[in-house]
Amino acid sequence: MTTLIHLLALVVVTSTLLYVRSRWLTGFAVLGAVLLACSVVFGPSWTSWGIYAVALLLLAPSPLRKSLISGPALKLFRVVLPPMTTTEQEALEAGDVWWDGDLFQGNPDWNKLLAIPKPALSAEEQSFVDNETEQLCKLVNDFDVMNKDRDLTPEAWEYIKKAGFLGMIIPKEYGGKQFSALAHSTVVTKLATRSCTAAVTVMVPNSLGPGELLLHYGTKEQKDYYLPRLARGEEIPCFALTSPEAGSDAGAIPDNGIVCKGMHDGKEVIGIRLTWNKRYITLAPVATLLGLAFKLYDPDKLIGSKVDYGITCALIPTNHPGVEVGRRHLPMGQAFMNGPTTGKDVFIPLDWIIGGVQYAGQGWRMLVECLSAGRGISLPALGTATSKVAYRMTGAYARVRKQFKTPIGNFEGIEEAMARIAGRTYMLEAARQMTVGSLDLGVKPSVITAIAKYHMTEMGRSTATDAMDVHAGRGVIMGPNNYLAAGYVSQPIAITVEGANILTRNLMIFGQGAVRCHPYVYKEMQAAANPNLAEGLAQFDQLLFKHIAYAAGNFVRTLVLSVTAGRAANAPTSGETKRHFEQLSRFSASLALVSDVSMMLLGGDLKRKERLSARLGDVLSNLYLASTVLKYYHDQGCPASDLPYVRWCVRNALYECETAFVLFFANMPHRFAARILKRVVLPFGKRIRKANDKLDHLLVAAMMKDNELRDRITNLTYLGDADQPMAKMEAAFKAVLAAADADRKLAKATRKGGLSLGEGPKTYEDLLQAATQAGLVSSAEAELLREAERLRSEVIQVDAFARGHYAVSAIGGGSRRQDLAA
Repeated sequence: MTTLIHLLALVVVTSTLLYVRSRWLTGFAVLGAVLLACSVVFGPSWTSWGIYAVALLLLAPSPLRKSLISGPALKLFRVVLPPMTTTEQEALEAGDVWWDGDLFQGNPDWNKLLAIPKPALSAEEQSFVDNETEQLCKLVNDFDVMNKDRDLTPEAWEYIKKAGFLGMIIPKEYGGKQFSALAHSTVVTKLATRSCTAAVTVMVPNSLGPGELLLHYGTKEQKDYYLPRLARGEEIPCFALTSPEAGSDAGAIPDNGIVCKGMHDGKEVIGIRLTWNKRYITLAPVATLLGLAFKLYDPDKLIGSKVDYGITCALIPTNHPGVEVGRRHLPMGQAFMNGPTTGKDVFIPLDWIIGGVQYAGQGWRMLVECLSAGRGISLPALGTATSKVAYRMTGAYARVRKQFKTPIGNFEGIEEAMARIAGRTYMLEAARQMTVGSLDLGVKPSVITAIAKYHMTEMGRSTATDAMDVHAGRGVIMGPNNYLAAGYVSQPIAITVEGANILTRNLMIFGQGAVRCHPYVYKEMQAAANPNLAEGLAQFDQLLFKHIAYAAGNFVRTLVLSVTAGRAANAPTSGETKRHFEQLSRFSASLALVSDVSMMLLGGDLKRKERLSARLGDVLSNLYLASTVLKYYHDQGCPASDLPYVRWCVRNALYECETAFVLFFANMPHRFAARILKRVVLPFGKRIRKANDKLDHLLVAAMMKDNELRDRITNLTYLGDADQPMAKMEAAFKAVLAAADADRKLAKATRKGGLSLGEGPKTYEDLLQAATQAGLVSSAEAELLREAERLRSEVIQVDAFARGHYAVSAIGGGSRRQDLAA
C-alpha cells in the first residue's frame, strides 16, 4: 500500500508538472520533496525512490544521457530529417512567428491576444480613404472597363498617378504616402468593391514588386532615383517571376543571365546577358520599369569565385533594347493589365541588380521575405471586398425581392446560403484587421499571411457563389446593373496567384508552421546540421530533453482538456465567450500533440503526405481565424449585436478543427498511433456541431435590417451616387423597410378579403387606391408603399441590350500598348 501511495503521488504530481510545463530541475526538486513527504507520513518506498533515482540519472544533464539517449536520437534524427533545397530553406526562414506560435504550441495566452492594440487608420490615411479613394471609385465605370474599353480611362490612370496611389508604401522622404498595411488593405478593399481592375492596378505597385524590393534591398542610388519616380507615377512597375515551366515551383525558373562583358552607354562594362520568357505579369503591358527574377551564372568568374549564383533580381527599363512587353492576357475577362514579357540576349550592366552585385544570388530570399508580409494584404482584401458587397447587396435583395408574396430571405433554403455569407463576411473583416495589424506592429508572420491568403480568398469565392445563388437570374445577366458579376469572376484569379491555393494549403501552412512555430524542431534541425559534431550533440542534447518535456506536457494537457471539453483551460473569465476560448485552447493542445507525434513517426514522409499536412494546417488555420473573430469582437467593445456572429464563426471553426482531426486519424499510416491519438484528442467521439438553424436565422435577420452591425461589417463598400446600381438597391431596401408596417396592413386586408377591387386584372396602384379609400392605410402610408414599389420594381430588373450592341470581341477594345496577338 505504501508503494502504491508513493507511485500515485508521483503520477499525479508529474502530470501536474507537465501540464504547467515546469522546468526539469524544478520538477525533480518538487518530486523529490513529494517523495520525502510521503516517506515521512506513510513510510519509505524503495521502489519509488529507485524509479526516481533512475529517472534522475538518465534525464539530468550528463555524459551518460548523451551516450545512451541523445547520441542515438541525433543519428536517427539525421536519418528521418527530410532533404531540403536551398529555396525551401530560404522560404522556411522567411518571416516571423507571431500568434501562430502560441496556437501551435498548445497553450495560447488569450490575454496576450486581447492586449494587442486595435488597428486604426491615422487621420491622413482616413482622409485618403474618404476622399481620394472615393474619387477614384467615381471615375471608374466597371462595366465599361471590363466590356467596352478593356482598360481604365485616361482620366482614371492620371488620377491614380497624381493622387499618389502608386506610392502608398513609399516613405515620405521619397515623395510617397508611407501608409500603414491597414491603410493599404483598406484602400484596396474599398476600390475592389467598385472595380477589380482599379484595385489590382493600385495594389500591385504597393505589393511584391520593384518598389518594395527597392525599399528593403536597393542601393542608395537605386532608391534615390527610382522611388521618387515610382511615388509620382512617372514609372509604372511590374515584377516578372512566373515562367511557363515554373509556376508553383518558382525556384525552377529557366530564365537565365550570364555574366559577361558588353557595351552600355558607349562603354565596355561587365554586365549580364539575359534571356527570359515570363507570363501572367500584372501591369506588364503598360510597365515602364520591369523587375525581373532570373538565375545568374558567372562561367568566367568575372564577379567572384562562384559559377552558379542562383536566383537574382534586377530592374530594367522596358524601353531598353531587347525588352518585349505590350501584349496582354485577359484573366477571366478582367481588364487589369496583365501579360507576358520576353527578352533574348538582352545586355544590362551589373548595377541594375537590385541591391547591387553583392545581392547577386539573393533574389529568392528577397522575394520570399517580401511575400511573407505582402501575401496578407492585397489578395485577402479582394476576398473581403467581394464578401462585403455580397453581404450588403444580398441582404437588401433578399428583403425587396418577393416570391409567393414573401421576401425571399424568409425562406429557409435562402436563409442557409445567406447565413454563410453573413458569417464569413464577419470573419473576413476580423481576419483582415488582425492580419494587417500584425504587419503594422513590425511583424512579418509568414504562416499567418499564408493562412490569410488561402482562407480569405476561398471565403471570398464561397460568398460570391452563395450571393449569385440567392440573386439567381438577377446575378447572371451581365450589364451595368450587375454588381456581383465582376467579383464572382475575379475571385479565381486571387485564388491562383501569389502561391496557388492548393499549394498554399497542402505545402505551406503546416509545412512551414510545423517547423517555424514549434519551439524546438527548427533549432534541432540546425543542431543536427552543425558540422562540429561535439557542439551539435551538446546543442541537440539540451533541445531534445526540452522537447521531450514539451511533448509529454502536451499529452497531459490534451488528455485533460479533451476529457473536460476545455473547461480546465485558462481563459478570460468574463463575458459571453469564455467557452469559445476554452474550446480553442483544447484544440490548440491537441494540435501540438498530434503535430509532434506525426513528425516523430513520419519524419520526412510527412512532407510528402500532403493531405495529412493540409488537415493539420486546417486545424491551425481555423484556430487562427476563430482567434481573429474573438479579437475583433473584443476590439468593438463586445456588442450584444455581434454575439450571434461570433458564436456562428467560432462554432463552425471548431467543427472544422474536429473534422480535420477525424480525417487525419482515419488516414494516418500508423494505425495503432492513430487509434491512440484519436482516443486522447476525441475521447467521446465527434461531438461538435456546426451552427444550427436558429443561429443562422439570427445572422440573416440582422443582414436584412438597417442597423449599425450591417454598416460596420460592410464598411468600405462603395455604393456610389443615386444612379449607381448598388445605391439604387440600397435606396429600395430602405424604402421597403420604411413601408414595412403599411405593407403588413395591406397584406392582412388582402388576405381577409377586406378590399373590393371588382373583376378583371388589377394593378398595384388599384390596390393602393382601394385600400386608401377603405381607410385601411393612410395617404402617407400609401405614398410610402408607392415609392417602395417603384424602387423595388426597378432594382429587380436586369439589363437588356439591342442586338449586337455589346458584341465586343473577347480580346477587343483598349487603347494602351495592346498588340493582342498570341
